[in-house]
Amino acid sequence: MDLVRRLVVRPTDDSHRVTTLELFFDLVFVFALTQVTVLMADDPTVRGLGRGLVLLGLLWFGWSSYAWLGNQARADEGLLRVAMIAAMGALFVVALAIPESYEDKPGGLFAPFVLAACYATVRVAHLVVYLVAAGGDRELRRQLLVTAVPTTVALLLLVAGGAAGPPWQSALWVLALVVDYVGVFAGGTQGWRVYSAAHFAERHGLIIIVALGESVVAVGAGIAAEPVTTAVVLAALLGLGVSVALWWVYFDVVALVAERVLSRLEGEPRSRLARDSFTYLHFPMLVGIVYLALGMKKVLAYVADPEHHDLGDALPWVPLVAMYGGAVLYLVALSALRRRNIGGWNVQRLVAAAALLLLLPVGAQLPAVAALGVLLVVLAGLIGYEAVVLAADRDRVRHSGPH
Repeated sequence: MDLVRRLVVRPTDDSHRVTTLELFFDLVFVFALTQVTVLMADDPTVRGLGRGLVLLGLLWFGWSSYAWLGNQARADEGLLRVAMIAAMGALFVVALAIPESYEDKPGGLFAPFVLAACYATVRVAHLVVYLVAAGGDRELRRQLLVTAVPTTVALLLLVAGGAAGPPWQSALWVLALVVDYVGVFAGGTQGWRVYSAAHFAERHGLIIIVALGESVVAVGAGIAAEPVTTAVVLAALLGLGVSVALWWVYFDVVALVAERVLSRLEGEPRSRLARDSFTYLHFPMLVGIVYLALGMKKVLAYVADPEHHDLGDALPWVPLVAMYGGAVLYLVALSALRRRNIGGWNVQRLVAAAALLLLLPVGAQLPAVAALGVLLVVLAGLIGYEAVVLAADRDRVRHSGPH
């Protein structure tokens, strides 16, 4: 019986690392992120940002559910391999439906319902396979059944909203998101297992890289049909510099500390920290990156299209808020991550976030490319401060080994 189960599900252990199939899964996820950016770029309003946030919330919990499952059993073995590939297909259809998810175009399938139904397939398949992977672990099976309650309610609300369409769709989808996030958190973590801290931390680190890559893709795609000019090169390099800065402030120290703290814990405390630090606190980081990508995409569109926008034109208010606000959200989430992992807020990052908020009115008066330059200056200043003033602490974290 044990041999049969091992052919169906291959359990993990503390040495488990991210598999290539999980990376393949992430490529579909990044396409979905790109589609959300396109959706918001076509509707650069507060309503558009809100719709993008709802879709990002759905995508994130769908991705996170498979990150937990891949820590329970190998994603590239047996039943889980089949489930991951099937989930990739459903997620790909979700991504295709995103541009029409709120305003369906005539002549095809009703996109809101297609999105909801395929997303529900992703989540239901996850729960079924997780129950199989749990084997004889009664606490984990109980935890999955507890989690299935709010998840089922949320999926029913989502599908109902997709079928109903406007004006009920938005309210039902927001309610579905709230039920899902609050319900899973309220369900506790006593039965969850995190067998490999290295895998779990690496999985989330890689998805941040994927999201940062999406920001670069968004910038490049926004000017693909335009001629390369000096202004375009300048704006593109500034945008790339901002993406590099976001990579730096996470991967230079924070990612290392997060993995080490998680690896030192065992049992339920490890699962609780994994839920808080990774499943929940990495979500605002992802949102921040996507919002930032939207703002940078608009900057490049202005610079690359001089027939419609003078190079001295400022960004409209909503794309500017998305760009600066995305960076603020990212920095605040990093500070909260530090608070959860080792206690104490990261003061300099909160100061940088506050500075960006104060600079919003200034950015609204500057040419779009200059506003992007100001953002990069603030982030570079933060990195420079930490590299010089906190050099000893940084060196100790980076070179003291895994513990």
